[in-house]
Amino acid sequence: MKSDQKVLTLIAGPCVIESQNNAQEIASEISNITDSLGINYYYKASFDKANRTSVTSFRGPGLEAGLSILQKIKSDYNVKILTDIHEPYQAKPVSRVADVLQIPAFLCRQTDLLLAAGNTGKIINVKKAQFLSPHDMKYVINKIESTGNKNIMLCERGTFFGYNNLIVDMTSIVEMKTYGYPVVFDATHSVQKPGGNGCSSGGNREYVEHLAKAAISVGADALFMEVHPDPEHALCDGPNMIRLSDLKSMLIRILKIYDVINNE
Repeated sequence: MKSDQKVLTLIAGPCVIESQNNAQEIASEISNITDSLGINYYYKASFDKANRTSVTSFRGPGLEAGLSILQKIKSDYNVKILTDIHEPYQAKPVSRVADVLQIPAFLCRQTDLLLAAGNTGKIINVKKAQFLSPHDMKYVINKIESTGNKNIMLCERGTFFGYNNLIVDMTSIVEMKTYGYPVVFDATHSVQKPGGNGCSSGGNREYVEHLAKAAISVGADALFMEVHPDPEHALCDGPNMIRLSDLKSMLIRILKIYDVINNE
């Protein structure tokens, strides 16, 4: 690899921490894949999914137990960690384990949450809400920058198109890149159908690779993908998650486009 060659960044893991064994299986396999392909990897999993459709849906192990699992993964597999926060008080304890704090799309305008995240000094990955235009993200950036933190990433995850459906406007990636921060494309939530299965979300994982390639071709700096060994039986977001066994071949095909755009 040339010293000036650009490297793809991948944020990937399960939607939610289902168990210690499940989390470690996914971390082990993806870290092996990304090491072999020369990809910069962040392990992603949520300790709490606070926005599930149904009150009876599985949410995760919670803050304390979840951080314990994430810390073990970080130590055992020497990977960087990304996880969501939903309330300001979570920012400080989560920052002791996570390398990146993620602000969920539906909370991306919550000033106190953004300020608490910014004050940790960690990288903040902010998902653009399904109801926001890309130029609205300038105000989100301003809130985080007001803390003195300029370690920011912006994430495109699709825009509402009627009920239970999302579309991706690739010009959103182009516009957000003009703000001077890396732009992440969330390839799996972009194929989600919110509430599409009644009490849970549906999705079309067969479109993930196509959208990921398109995002890379217009300049996305990183990809976000939720991955599971058995998506049909996952406890959260199964219909839009990538099957773990399919990940390596998909990344190899995506890397061909990434290298054409960035390294030729």
